[in-house]
Amino acid sequence: MLPKDVNPDRRAYVTLVTADSYLPGARALVNSLKLSGTAADIVVMHDPGIDLAGLDDLATRGARLVPVELPRLSREFHELHERGNLHGRAPFSKGNKPAFHVPLHNFAKLRLWQLDYDALVYIDADAIVLRNCDRLFSYPQFCAAPNLYESLVDFGRLNSGVFTARPDPAIYEDMLRVLDRPGKFWRRTDQTFLEEYFPDWHGLPIYYNMMQYVWLNLPEIWRWQDIRIVHFQYEKPWDTPHDKSSRLLPLIELWRAFERGHDIPDLSTLPPPP
Repeated sequence: MLPKDVNPDRRAYVTLVTADSYLPGARALVNSLKLSGTAADIVVMHDPGIDLAGLDDLATRGARLVPVELPRLSREFHELHERGNLHGRAPFSKGNKPAFHVPLHNFAKLRLWQLDYDALVYIDADAIVLRNCDRLFSYPQFCAAPNLYESLVDFGRLNSGVFTARPDPAIYEDMLRVLDRPGKFWRRTDQTFLEEYFPDWHGLPIYYNMMQYVWLNLPEIWRWQDIRIVHFQYEKPWDTPHDKSSRLLPLIELWRAFERGHDIPDLSTLPPPP
């Protein structure tokens, strides 16, 4: 049941597309949300320079398009979080980010607090929804799943690939005040920021943001019957082949089915992790 302050007609799933290379991911996500049977809006926030044909395709599939730019940020902030500088200070050691990933763009997610809705569920464009997730609209601000992909130690950090939010322009402006301070470095970009801004963040079950590396590293936790959202962190299923393609093939094939929008396999027939 929705809280009294959430109008059923003012709910939305939101994703973000900051480069043309993320359009295939957004297409699969939009298709998966439509197939889940949700009645909520599906909003694609996007950089104004994204390919128009790709955006038109998303609109045809039922998405509402909202152009957004990066928040107002200082030159020092841009320099500190530029890809080369950020990876130099906080190198990735667990997986490989594609060349089209720009860490600074992650902060455009914060724009969703400016949207005109009562309740939002944000989902990264490199994820697919396997089962209806509308119950998340009744969750408070701010809920996110742990950054689980290697060991139980990961439960101490959130992953911002899926989270709940209650839009409020005043919160957005306050976020900018906290975000851009002299010398402030956000090691995991928006994720580190959101952990600090919402220190008492509520934990979502891992099955609402099941990351593909769990398939590789924690197979005993992977249960198809429970998973709501699969998140393809690091290597992307449309950017293949990559060095983990063969081991992740069942997940890649599932993503491809959602990207096509048809011939979705029965989840009960999918194989367990090797």
